[in-house]
Amino acid sequence: MQYYFNKIVEMTFEETIDKVTEELKKEGFGVLTEIDVKAALKKKIDVDFRKYRILGACNPSYAYKALLAEDKIGTMLPCNVIVQEREDGKIEVAAIDPIASMQAVENESLGGIAVEVHAKLKKVIENM
Repeated sequence: MQYYFNKIVEMTFEETIDKVTEELKKEGFGVLTEIDVKAALKKKIDVDFRKYRILGACNPSYAYKALLAEDKIGTMLPCNVIVQEREDGKIEVAAIDPIASMQAVENESLGGIAVEVHAKLKKVIENM
C-alpha cells in the first residue's frame, strides 16, 4: 500500500507552499509546524540539499477525536505534507495517507477517522 498521495505541480516552490496551505485551510487544517529541511541540514551538518519543506497539518476536530480514541496517537500527529523540488526542477507536493499510517495501530475506532481524514487530504492534493 502506498503511504502517501502526491502530485507534480506547475508552480514555483513558494507558490506551492501558499497554495497547499490555502487548500488545507479549505479542508479545516491549519499548519502547526513548518520545517525547512534545506536550511536545517545546512545549519546542522553543512550540506546543500534541494528545497524541501515539511508542513505539519492539523484538523483540530479530527485530532481531538483521534486522541480520545487512542491516547498515544499524538506520536503520529500532525499529518505531514511535503513540498519538494525534484532533481528535474519540478515541484512535488505529497501528503501522508492516514489509512496507511493508522494500520499500524490496533484500534478499530480509528478506522472511521482515518477514512475521513484520508478523503480530506486526498482532496487537498487533487486540488493543487
